[in-house]
Amino acid sequence: MADPRFFTRRGPFTIAKICELTAAVAAPGSDATSLVTDVAPLGTATSDDLTFLDNTKYLSDLGESGAGFCLLREEHAGRAPVGMTLLFSANPYKAYALAAQTFYAADESAAPSAYVAPGAFVDATARLGENTRVDAGAVIGPGVVVGSNCVIGNGASLSHCLIGDNVRIYPGVRIGQDGFGFAPDPAGHVKVPQLGRVIIENNVEVGANTCIDRGSGPDTVIGSGTWIDNLVQIGHNVVLGKGCIIVAQVGISGSTKLGDFVVVGGQAGIAGHLIIGSGAQIAAKSGIIGNIEAGAVVGGYPAQPLRDWHKQSVILARMVKERKSGK
Repeated sequence: MADPRFFTRRGPFTIAKICELTAAVAAPGSDATSLVTDVAPLGTATSDDLTFLDNTKYLSDLGESGAGFCLLREEHAGRAPVGMTLLFSANPYKAYALAAQTFYAADESAAPSAYVAPGAFVDATARLGENTRVDAGAVIGPGVVVGSNCVIGNGASLSHCLIGDNVRIYPGVRIGQDGFGFAPDPAGHVKVPQLGRVIIENNVEVGANTCIDRGSGPDTVIGSGTWIDNLVQIGHNVVLGKGCIIVAQVGISGSTKLGDFVVVGGQAGIAGHLIIGSGAQIAAKSGIIGNIEAGAVVGGYPAQPLRDWHKQSVILARMVKERKSGK
């Protein structure tokens, strides 16, 4: 369920209406008058919710889902649990995007609390804890909660987020904006409403001009004690464990999960839907395209054990030198 502090839900809507809006087709025997009250991810949906399956990587999750209704391709119908109402679509992600747009209109509302510097703006529905400071030019959006002893730097903007205690947000940070979510379509891409939040736990630092997108349904989570450098991009649904160190210009794609005390060197890029184990270390400028085991130390592109990468670099340099010398 999307947090009502940030999102206003419409509905419920009948299955017939959902099919009309998304061009989906209900499975034979479905009750067209059944009511759907909300949209939700596979893992958290309940019997009144509509979910979707598009990426086959999550096919095994379908059978365990508690959703009452699911948009999916007809070929995957046999993997759905008994009792789930199935809505067939050739493009389930697009269909979900259209359904979610129906339930949730864009939230455009926006105005105070603790010490707020001249030129800063705090929405009337936001909450600031004791000894928290909001510097000039910062914007705190509707429903945002900021804990005690926090500093929100000049020009930072916060929306759709819950911030813990002792958190420092440096100037120019953007937290809670839409994630990069859309259903590709030759007729024109369809935006998927981003209905999650950003949860930042206690004792976190977020460096200047870093962007942390809110989740698409699940939340984006930054674990306690994590330090994030400047100019970092964190995509929607990303989960960082506690005590992580993320160095400047790192990009972490959507739905990737980092364990506790992971260190990511500057300008490393991490693909989406991956799992980086606790204690892993990723060298600067590395490209991560697969899961990384806990405690592993990796580098290069594609990333590999650091010692192997160094050996390859030495061998390659030696080959080049020998070729130049004519040996």
